[in-house]
Amino acid sequence: MADRSVRSVPGKRPELLAPAGDWKKLETAIAYGADAVYLGSKLFSLRAQSGNFTLEEVSDAIQYAHAHQVKTYVAANILAHPADMPALREFMRAIRPIGPDALIISDPGIFAVAREEAPEIPIHISTQASVTNAESVRFWARQGACRIVLARELGLDEIRAIRDLAPPEIELEAFVHGAMCMAYSGRCLLSNFLTGRGANQGECAQSCRWEYEVREVKRPDQPLLMTEDERGTYLMNSRDLCMIEHLPALHAAGIDSFKIEGRVKSAFYVATVVKAYREAIDQYLADPGHYTVDPAWLSDLSKTVHRPFDTGFYFHRPAEDSKIFLQDTQVREAAVIGVVEAYLPDSGLAFVQQRNKVSAGETVELVQPKGRHLELVVQGLLDLERQPITSTPHPKMYYFLPVPQPVAPGSFIRRLGDKDTPSQDKGK
Repeated sequence: MADRSVRSVPGKRPELLAPAGDWKKLETAIAYGADAVYLGSKLFSLRAQSGNFTLEEVSDAIQYAHAHQVKTYVAANILAHPADMPALREFMRAIRPIGPDALIISDPGIFAVAREEAPEIPIHISTQASVTNAESVRFWARQGACRIVLARELGLDEIRAIRDLAPPEIELEAFVHGAMCMAYSGRCLLSNFLTGRGANQGECAQSCRWEYEVREVKRPDQPLLMTEDERGTYLMNSRDLCMIEHLPALHAAGIDSFKIEGRVKSAFYVATVVKAYREAIDQYLADPGHYTVDPAWLSDLSKTVHRPFDTGFYFHRPAEDSKIFLQDTQVREAAVIGVVEAYLPDSGLAFVQQRNKVSAGETVELVQPKGRHLELVVQGLLDLERQPITSTPHPKMYYFLPVPQPVAPGSFIRRLGDKDTPSQDKGK
């Protein structure tokens, strides 16, 4: 059994790892408290739908993150085909001088190329590699990996067993919040079959979340739409993971990095989830023996776009508890109405870019990177010429909003009480 004396759990600070699908989300994750971010280049990342980064932008992102004492991990976690390999080698040569804190890789061939072309860059093994036992951890450690992103299908007892048998220097990372996949460790062929977009090459069309019809063979002209609500039923849809109530158990099991899923989610989603988990981790570390869940964290998390929350595989299996997979598709959308670009202290005005229309007299909530939210009634709206207006009807218009105290740039303004309110961009 591995010597765990070098891993004093109460003294080891777990990392909060946040998604950075584009530059705005990178800035947001850092402002709201992430210890590290993960992002993808325009090539070889499993989230082609997110904005992603050019190599030049990756370099800028790393410099920006490091200036804020935040680590940056770059995903190159596709399952590569022969045609990918020449460009992959060029990518590794180009990424070497940029110096990310780690590369996230699942394919052994890509791993080998990275060792040849950029040997000094640490490597994290992606969840796509389906690491589910200590022997696999030891295998990757012998190849030179320094962290394993564990398969989402593992239970907490299994993670403890892996930690006990794994080399003590190897870090373990696990998802704590966000979407789960209906396929094992994300290895799905459904998107490829239906659309020609390969999920394992970063182009998943999320076919498991489409609406489907059932047809009886002898009555092909009488399709039955499997509906539960106005959105339809998503036959393979899974619940969202939420482990904020169980952070002490995750830490005690030996997880070094708490990962938030969501590179294709909105900046508001990133802000809300990162802030909640930052406050939760900080409270836990301040007094590990008396961790209590602040109801405000759960309230905030419920205001993001999400499916009903669950604890995934950590405590039960689908065969024992069918809650992981849904027939209902309840989603609550945060009605973000604006993003604060700047605060003008001389006039007490917030300079805001519109995201949804707001009218004078409405009650809204300011969500800031630090501290509790500020509730206020909209009054004294001004246009760019400082002329009074009664509403903000134009998409992404700029306006001034009086606020009773200084507000940090990057704060979000959301309408209170909204659940399924349509949003122009869902808080992006």
